[in-house]
Amino acid sequence: MADARRLRVMIAVIARQLEGLGHVAVGAASPVPAAATLLARELSGSKLRVSILGSEHHNPFTDGGRELFDCAAQGRLDAFFLSGVQIDATGAVNLLGLGPPRSLARRFMGNFGAPYLAALVPNVILCRTDHGPRTLVEKVDFITAPGREGRLLVTDRGVFVVLGGRFVLLSWHQGETVEGLRAATGFAFEVADDAAPTVGPEPGMGELLAGPVKAAMRAVYPAFAERL
Repeated sequence: MADARRLRVMIAVIARQLEGLGHVAVGAASPVPAAATLLARELSGSKLRVSILGSEHHNPFTDGGRELFDCAAQGRLDAFFLSGVQIDATGAVNLLGLGPPRSLARRFMGNFGAPYLAALVPNVILCRTDHGPRTLVEKVDFITAPGREGRLLVTDRGVFVVLGGRFVLLSWHQGETVEGLRAATGFAFEVADDAAPTVGPEPGMGELLAGPVKAAMRAVYPAFAERL
């Protein structure tokens, strides 16, 4: 996983994307999105409603995923997060497995609910903490959720957005270069005209991460909370 400095950059980038939203949900095994959502809640003055599956204090659902799906279907969920075994140049996500679709060489358990939520939630943000050519590919082996125009991808090395059907580089993190990102990415990409180094945590974000965000994260992601 990325070092703590890059994780904080990812968290800051995502938190800014959630500004002005009303309700954001985070699935299981998603520490970076969880921290970013909790940071966004603090920045909103607790106006943002946060639902984190697996949390006793930030999970209003008593019937697990079914209530989350109902919430999305009713238009009461503004943002959700997906990662994937593979993410391709169009923003499509593969959570099913690797290999030919009729005979997958490796099968995974993360497919549940992702196609449904990706179709209904207006803001689906993709997140990877291990930017590399094996996970960021030209075409996924299996489409769990198709790409969508405007979809954001935040990795430990840079930020991309789908424009014209393919990812375009918006920014690169400190220590990275466009050439380095091209070598580390399994698909070709254009660079936005206004692309620039990624803006890290703003003044005050560090204190929030070390204080209320870290305290809230301890209950669900104790090891990750210490890394903050």
